[in-house]
Amino acid sequence: MLKCVIYNIISKILMKIWFNNSLFVYLLLPITKLYNLILVIIRFCYKCKWLKTHYFSVPIVIIGNITVGGNGKTPIVIWLVNKLKRRGWKVGVVTRGYGGNIKYPCIITNNTNSEQCGDEAILIWQRTNVPVMVSKKRVLAVSILIQLYNLDIIISDDGLQHYSLGRNIEWIIINGYYRFGNGYLLPSGPMRESINRLKHSKVVIVNNGLLQRNEIPMFIKTYTVINLYNKKSLPINKFKFNKVVLIAGIGYPKIFFNMVKSIGISSIKEISFLDHQEYSQSMLDRLTYNKEQLLMTEKDAIKCQKFARKNWWYLPIYAYLPSKISNKLIYSIENYIFKYKYNNKDIT
Repeated sequence: MLKCVIYNIISKILMKIWFNNSLFVYLLLPITKLYNLILVIIRFCYKCKWLKTHYFSVPIVIIGNITVGGNGKTPIVIWLVNKLKRRGWKVGVVTRGYGGNIKYPCIITNNTNSEQCGDEAILIWQRTNVPVMVSKKRVLAVSILIQLYNLDIIISDDGLQHYSLGRNIEWIIINGYYRFGNGYLLPSGPMRESINRLKHSKVVIVNNGLLQRNEIPMFIKTYTVINLYNKKSLPINKFKFNKVVLIAGIGYPKIFFNMVKSIGISSIKEISFLDHQEYSQSMLDRLTYNKEQLLMTEKDAIKCQKFARKNWWYLPIYAYLPSKISNKLIYSIENYIFKYKYNNKDIT
């Protein structure tokens, strides 16, 4: 718990620096300039082909962001994979496996746990039932997937800044609530890359927020709450408890807390944990001494399933894009699949 308290203090400080006018920005600028210099050098090396970009015999779609923290990549990955599956395509996913401790490439199975491969990887696999390969080295992950499975396309969960992985399509996801904060690169601001990076991607999706020119709206929808202990599902309008404790171990817990309020669920307490936090039964029992209902994200639930209590619930969320835009995006991806599949394009 001490680690979480320290994390919350640091998070609050950074949020004030990144998303408000703060003089502390200028104290961090020397490190930011060094970070920017490193980015420039890396991009230059790839442009000059001193560092190799790897391409493969199937199209690669990267879904990433240019800021740190939760932007909604995983719901969009799940949405896209399931859309392509329903249209008959064989899809694979590669992911970094944040929060996991495995040292080598790992294919998700029923025996894989979040301590090994992280919560997001497990969540994607459970929601899509497609091959999900976890590795710090995305090029290696793609290579193994292609060897093991007859795939039509591979989706990379994050990896926008991994220029060694060649890509056919990039989708950049923006957190509509926070957008780019103060616009500074790390650590003065939340930016992994400058805003100019958006010009190099044809698809920019905004997760619940006001749109700017050429941006695509994405909405998060939820319909039920699910009990971790017995898998019982309740419509949201029937989740009527007087005492609810909210927890979230995600990039921006406040977004989850606000969403829960917006759907009519009130809480007596909101508790933020580390992103990809590992939980124990005793840790969460301390939060509900009086048997209050504990409501968490689906990512959190993955790590609590084995020791769940009867009063623990999670809220599954689903990405939604307007149908006309959705169809257009899917068709553009299918064009690449057809091109590779029927032109026998192999540029590995």
